[in-house]
Amino acid sequence: MNRMKRYRNLALLFFIMAGVASIPRVALAQAATVDVVVDTSRTSGPIDLTRYALGQGGLSDQPMFNERVDQIRQLHPQTIRLFVQEYFDLYPAHHQYHWDTLDKAIETILATGAKPIMDLCFKPRVLYPQINDEVVDPTDYSEWEELVYQLVKHCNQDRKFGIQYWEVANEGDIGEPGGSPYKFTPENYVTYYGHTVGAIRRADPHAKVGGPALARYTSPIADALMDAADKGQVRMDFLSWYLYNSDPREFWKTIDYMKAKLAKHPQLSQVETIIDEWNMSLWNPVMDPYFQPAFVLETTLGFYKQGLSRSAYYHARDYFVDPAQFSDWMSEHGTASMARWWNEMPQYDGLWDNQDRVRPAYYAFKLLSLIKGDQLPVTGTIGDLNALAARGGVWVNVVLWNFPLEGAGNPYEVNLKFPSAKKGGVRIVRLNPETPVNTLEQISNGKISDQPVSITLRPYEVYWVELSE
Repeated sequence: MNRMKRYRNLALLFFIMAGVASIPRVALAQAATVDVVVDTSRTSGPIDLTRYALGQGGLSDQPMFNERVDQIRQLHPQTIRLFVQEYFDLYPAHHQYHWDTLDKAIETILATGAKPIMDLCFKPRVLYPQINDEVVDPTDYSEWEELVYQLVKHCNQDRKFGIQYWEVANEGDIGEPGGSPYKFTPENYVTYYGHTVGAIRRADPHAKVGGPALARYTSPIADALMDAADKGQVRMDFLSWYLYNSDPREFWKTIDYMKAKLAKHPQLSQVETIIDEWNMSLWNPVMDPYFQPAFVLETTLGFYKQGLSRSAYYHARDYFVDPAQFSDWMSEHGTASMARWWNEMPQYDGLWDNQDRVRPAYYAFKLLSLIKGDQLPVTGTIGDLNALAARGGVWVNVVLWNFPLEGAGNPYEVNLKFPSAKKGGVRIVRLNPETPVNTLEQISNGKISDQPVSITLRPYEVYWVELSE
């Protein structure tokens, strides 16, 4: 009797566990019903989100995503930021130049259809014999300027790469911990910046120059650069900074902060703003596989609404470092830290990991690339529910997602309506980050009807609806 009872209890437990396994990943509270309307009869103006693009580096002299050029090309990035770091060995000896390795990295970016944003953070030993990130001035500024001039001339005159953006320094407010051999003060950054951008513009008068690519956006280095530019002492076309944070609102706050500072300088009204390294917190990453794609969409929507000029998601592909490539220009401790972080610690940065497996965030950028053409008005989104819609040719693309900004969030029962569309097809696709294949999972494909498209959006879920008219 006791044995039979135990078997019945085990069977009941198995039944319950099987039922739990079939329950959606988030226990549904009472879902709010929301009517979202896409007006396909008019446009609110052009839209192209591909300026919110990618970065790569600064880990190796190799083209780190050369095996993924075709896949990156499908994202249509306008720019890909590249670290011009000392491992390229651009200046092996006085008045000698070595461009071949850097050229391969640039050519890889160009093959994706993007243009590089060139971040200059290299430090030739012939001009910096001492390994010390606080030594930021070369032994001979005239020779440094000639080197920078020759670099830009090689890229845009000799090779005709057509590179527009040139950034001066990388995380120069923290130095080696940011993988850069430079740690500036506000005063010596402006001096270094002035010499460097003068050489860039001498080689290419149409080049856009800027910086400081801050690790901490509140650093006074930005203030010093803006003050000098406002007084006409240096040229400044863009202001750049970084952030890693899992709350999209923190990114939007930095944009407000930097734009408020720029507004105090009348001469800088045309200066672009660029967040050229960004991702969720990599120290305390959110491990829910649904989170990162929705985070990319939510954060980028804020970029667009707040008028950020460009961004570079960090980064395209995770990559191991060779400590020997850093030891000639970085301290022993700095080299060891780079090796530990990139070779031993788990990584969550790239669209591909260091085993060359695609992450779900790749598909978020794929969906963002579809929001291009004529933007269509969307009404009815509320709270954590957001949507973007655009017409490109005969197709209308709508991307919807649920990103809770507070707490665990709630599901939504979405009735998606196209009142002006009378005939054509409707395809519904879900971004499923839990499957290793078919991540863009087709849910249905049918004809337009008078009935709305019904979608249940749980927290961090992403859907794509394609309308072919």
